[in-house]
Amino acid sequence: MNTQTRRSFGVKTGTLVAGGFLNLNPRAQGASDRVVLALIGGRNQGRGVALRAIRQGAEIKTFCDIDDAILARVGADLEKAQNKRPESAKDFRRVLEDKDIDGVIVATPDHWHTHMTLLACQAGKDVYVEKPLCQTIREGQQILAAARKYHRIVQLGTQNRSEPAIQEAVDYLGSGKLGKLCLIRAWMFQVRNSIGSPPDAAPPAGVDYDLWLGPAPQQPFNPNRFHYNWRFFWDYGNGELGNQGIHNLDVVLWALARLRGLESCLPHRISASGGIYWLNDAKEVPDTEVVTYDYGDLLLVWELNSFQNFRSLEGARSGIAFYGPDAALIIDNRGWRVHYKNGEPGPSGKESGGSHERNFIECVKSRKRPNADVEIGRLSTALCHLGNISYHLRREVRFDPKTEDFGRDQAANAFLTKPYRASYALPRV
Repeated sequence: MNTQTRRSFGVKTGTLVAGGFLNLNPRAQGASDRVVLALIGGRNQGRGVALRAIRQGAEIKTFCDIDDAILARVGADLEKAQNKRPESAKDFRRVLEDKDIDGVIVATPDHWHTHMTLLACQAGKDVYVEKPLCQTIREGQQILAAARKYHRIVQLGTQNRSEPAIQEAVDYLGSGKLGKLCLIRAWMFQVRNSIGSPPDAAPPAGVDYDLWLGPAPQQPFNPNRFHYNWRFFWDYGNGELGNQGIHNLDVVLWALARLRGLESCLPHRISASGGIYWLNDAKEVPDTEVVTYDYGDLLLVWELNSFQNFRSLEGARSGIAFYGPDAALIIDNRGWRVHYKNGEPGPSGKESGGSHERNFIECVKSRKRPNADVEIGRLSTALCHLGNISYHLRREVRFDPKTEDFGRDQAANAFLTKPYRASYALPRV
C-alpha cells in the first residue's frame, strides 16, 4: 500500500465503503453451503479460532497479517487443516473487497477491532471479533449500530457463551433458586513474567509497522509494543481487565441479564484501585488490581493478582462466585457447583467443551443472533472500560446506565472516546 493511500484512509473511508463495498457479496443476506471466511491477524488467538472454524466446516479463503513470518507459518497450518493454501494479504481492505468471503475473523490487537469491524459490516461481511470488542464505550455503541444497520452477524470471542455447563449455571442463577444475590466476585490469579525494558529498534523485516499501528499514536518500533506484549500498553489494549477479566465479567453480565434484563446490567458506581506492584518493567497496565462495581442492591468485585497463583479463591485461579445468604454458586474451568449454608451439596455440572466457532458459522447461515451477540459483547466490554476509567482517574466514578455517560464529570466523559491518527480516522456508520 502506498503512502497516499494510507493518508487518505480516514477521509475516504465513510464514502468509499458505503458507496463501494455494500453490494459486493451476493451472499450478504445469508450464506449457504460452506461458509467462506478470512482471517485477519493470525499469530495467537486468531490461528486457534481459524483452525476450529475449519473443523466446523468453514473455509479460510484469505489470511491477512502484517508480518510475513506469520503469514508463512500460520498459512502452512491452515493449509494442512483444510488441504488448501489460503490466499495471503497484508492489507485487510483487500479482504473486504472480495465478494466470495462471507465473514471475517478479527484477531488483531484491540486498537484495530473497531475500525475493522465497522468496515467489515459496511462491506457486507459477518464478523467474529476477538475480545474485547473495542477500546471505548462509544466505539461499542457504533459497532452495535453498524451491525444492526447493515444486518450483520457479529460474534464476540467470549467462548464461555457457548459452553453448555456455564449455560446451565446461568440458567440456575436465572431461576432464582440461589436466593437474593448480595455479592459477586470474579478473579484472575496468575504469574506474569517480566517483559523487560528493551530499547527501540527497527521493525523486523517483512513487517508493515505503519499498518500495524493503524489508528494508534505514532511510536518508534519497540519489541515490547509488538507481538503479544502490546496488551500491556494502553495505546493498543485494555489492560488485564480487558484481556483476562472480560471472560468472567461477561458471565456475570449474562447472569444479571437473566435476573434483571439486559438493560439493567451496568453499575452506577465504579471504583478501581491497583498499580504495578510486582515487576518494574516497561508495561503500563496494573499487575495488581481490585475493581468494585456497585449496582445499588449488590456488589460486583473483580480481583487481579499477577504475582502468584498458589493461594487462589474458591480453589480456582480464575473464576466467578455468586453469594447469597443461603447458598453460593461457583464457576471455574472445571464447571459449576452450588454450596448450601447447611453444608449439603447442591447441583453441579462439568465443563464439556462447546464450540463458539460452530455457533458463529451456524448463525452466518441462519441469520440468527449468535450466543455472544454484539449487543451483549459491547456491554461486557463496557464493564472493562468502566474499571479502566476509574483506574486512570484514580478515583470513584458515577455512571448513568441509561445515558451511558458520567453526567457532569467531564474528566470521566473524556474517556468515552479516544483520538485516532489522522490517516486512520474512525469510519462513519
